[in-house]
Amino acid sequence: MGVRKDLKRAKRRTDLAGRTRVETVRDERGVVREARTAALAARQTTGSTADIPFTNAAEAPDAVILRRERHGTWHPVTAAAFAHEVTAVAKGLIAAGLEPGDRVAVMSRTRYEWTVLDFAIWSAGGQTVPVYATSSADQVEWIVRDSGARYVVTETAGNTATVTAGTAAHPRAPRLWELDAGALDDLTALGADVPDEEVTKRRTALTPGTVATVCYTSGTTGRPKGCVLTHANLYAEAANTVELLHPIFKEVTDQVASTLLFLPLAHILGRTLQISCLMARIEIGHCPSIKPDELRPKLRAFRPTFLVGVPYLFEKIHDTGRATAEKMGRGASFERAHRVAVRFGEAHLDRFLGRGKGPGPGLYAAWALYDLLVYRRVRKELGGRVRYAISGGSPLERDLNLFFYAAGIMVYEGYGLTETTAAATIVPPLSPRPGTVGLPVPGTAVRIADDGEVRIKGGIVFGSYWNNPAATEEVLDDGWFTTGDLGSLDEDGYLTITGRTKDILVTSGGKNVSPAVLEDRLRSRPPVGQCLVVGDNRPFVAALITLDPETVAHWLSVRGLPADTPMSEVVRDPRMRADVQKAVDYANEAVSRAESIRAFTLIEGEFTEENGLLTPSLKVKRRAAQEAYADRIAALYA
Repeated sequence: MGVRKDLKRAKRRTDLAGRTRVETVRDERGVVREARTAALAARQTTGSTADIPFTNAAEAPDAVILRRERHGTWHPVTAAAFAHEVTAVAKGLIAAGLEPGDRVAVMSRTRYEWTVLDFAIWSAGGQTVPVYATSSADQVEWIVRDSGARYVVTETAGNTATVTAGTAAHPRAPRLWELDAGALDDLTALGADVPDEEVTKRRTALTPGTVATVCYTSGTTGRPKGCVLTHANLYAEAANTVELLHPIFKEVTDQVASTLLFLPLAHILGRTLQISCLMARIEIGHCPSIKPDELRPKLRAFRPTFLVGVPYLFEKIHDTGRATAEKMGRGASFERAHRVAVRFGEAHLDRFLGRGKGPGPGLYAAWALYDLLVYRRVRKELGGRVRYAISGGSPLERDLNLFFYAAGIMVYEGYGLTETTAAATIVPPLSPRPGTVGLPVPGTAVRIADDGEVRIKGGIVFGSYWNNPAATEEVLDDGWFTTGDLGSLDEDGYLTITGRTKDILVTSGGKNVSPAVLEDRLRSRPPVGQCLVVGDNRPFVAALITLDPETVAHWLSVRGLPADTPMSEVVRDPRMRADVQKAVDYANEAVSRAESIRAFTLIEGEFTEENGLLTPSLKVKRRAAQEAYADRIAALYA
């Protein structure tokens, strides 16, 4: 398989393998408490992120840096054309009255116009305030009021109505444009008389320390806080990850790097991925949805060579493979393929890392058989050319990671927050270690406090929360950002995240339980959709579990049951409960008896953004879910 050939070829390139230098610091007991990785990119001293399109246009005007979909066809966009479009929209913003330092809110799903707007806002001297397209009127009201955004660009008429309703009581309503109604054309026409030199003047006045964006946390609890990120923050993240990853990709593969961006651009990971790709002149396309049924056709058409996603994507691709096999009467074969993949991936990686002999002849033969029957179908689901992927947002279940590795796709995990400008750690390309979230991003340090909390320091760490000095003071201490996550560092400085400090449950018996471990494993097994582990001040641990609608439809089909069977009947069906119990048993394998899930209840509905139980980054809002299902939780302990 290509990914394993890449690793073998890369292993011979000691100059690449030695580029990441990690220093570890131990405490008096010899436990690693801090890991630091030297920067690969020099610190930015002049200019800003806004310069990227214009540098590309000057150095490689004909290079294709984006592909834009129109009527089902992907059309190339050159560096020169992109810079010209950015300039035209920037001129329109200036003509509309945008002054240097003004903020522009963008409420849209991921699409080409978002990218143009981001760089146009910066080039006009402004600051971008991303807003999730699914935000409510109350959320929009808060973000626009708190940030002081004088201008808002929406995607749809529905978004426009939400903004209008949310800001109706504001003393001064923001000026609105709508992408679906031709916002970029309107701005281009508005700025026709503004000289290009005015854009150049404003852009070149920006410095690394200039505020680039106020990015509001999606947060599982409390009101969103605006993270103030500078152009230096964005540069530190993008430049160092490009220097870490791109040279290796170019040297050890025969592919030209390209990716389909489907993460929300309102999320900092999507934004920094986009900046990184434009900086490295890696072709990118846009897809507005992460829903598998909507994303898969785009992947097959665009055929990217690498992806950046969240565990949900990889879980659904795996579940689709299982469902397809079951429809063909080969469900047991898929389960064997999964077990073979995990054993093969583990053995192969052990040999690569010098820890074992690798797969034996029998395991190789089994892998070859299932590559024909199963694994190649997984590759096809992702477009057929993907060899690498990065997963972030929450931990990816280790066996699932090994499954994709055996299928020819290396999934590297990373970890970060909005306050760290996305990734603070990432698994280095030549030293994979499934189950961890990797080493500090070059130029970054990670420290484990006495209570196990993860702290981060470096050029990627934000400087403050917007209009909230008290909250800033709570999380920043001498440049160290207190993440609220719990973790540990291994002997080589690899970080493993074990939970969140605020999520720790303490049973009435005094047992501390991190729900993240159980929830991550539960979600990786069908028919589970979302879940919430509970048990704080209770005698044992329990769980609220929702069922994945696609899995339920498949479950009904293979059992010959009507497709319109009410969910109230599905959740009571002993066969469904038995299938869920298997997922619960799998989750319990990772913890002690005292930490295991003793009871669960199946919820008829779903946790969604629309009902306020899921954040746009697909994390459960714990407090909201506990309040919504308080009676069901109480019944578990009756």
